[in-house]
Amino acid sequence: MERWPALELASTIRHDGDGGVIDDLATVQGTTHWIQEQGDLLAGHIAAGELTADEELRLGIIELRQAVRALFARVVSPAPPSPADAHRLMRPDRATAHLNAVAAREPVAPQLEWPDEEAPCARVLSAETDPRVRLLAALARAAIGFLTGPQRTQLRSCTAPRCVRYFVKSHGRQEWCKPSCGNRARAARHYRRQRAVADDGSAAPSATSATSAEPNSD
Repeated sequence: MERWPALELASTIRHDGDGGVIDDLATVQGTTHWIQEQGDLLAGHIAAGELTADEELRLGIIELRQAVRALFARVVSPAPPSPADAHRLMRPDRATAHLNAVAAREPVAPQLEWPDEEAPCARVLSAETDPRVRLLAALARAAIGFLTGPQRTQLRSCTAPRCVRYFVKSHGRQEWCKPSCGNRARAARHYRRQRAVADDGSAAPSATSATSAEPNSD
């Protein structure tokens, strides 16, 4: 399954499997673990697997995540955004400005590499020496690439009960981010239907009571 750094960042807020929401960036240690897991996605930009977070970097990534999730909410509108932060979303204009500002912290230049007998490839050349600046800028650029790419039109907010994820729709009939969410959504839908039938049955008057309630025609 294809992965995108912007979606991975947004997904650090997720359902904890027990009815609540967990934040993978809640601690410096958790942030370091998440950064190191992104090593393959950020290869060519930074050696993420060797980077250790501090509190300043953690807060910087969280602010960038707020911008990304606000713009994701704009993408899926008028459908509802993720319920995890729907009540405290950054304004879209502020989110856009923050994303652009973070991306601009690292001036980069693309460089063509074309080894003998191999396909050409591009890498990013940077004069920035601070790996934390490079990480934030790389994440911001990745988010800009995601939001301007074809996958934007397939971005959805999962509507399954308790889920707070955004996901990229991979086929025409996909409604939820993963099969377990689909199972929960179908179970909840079935329960609502059964409850509606039960409520309608209890509200409808019986034939006997309906007859006795009619006025005497004699």
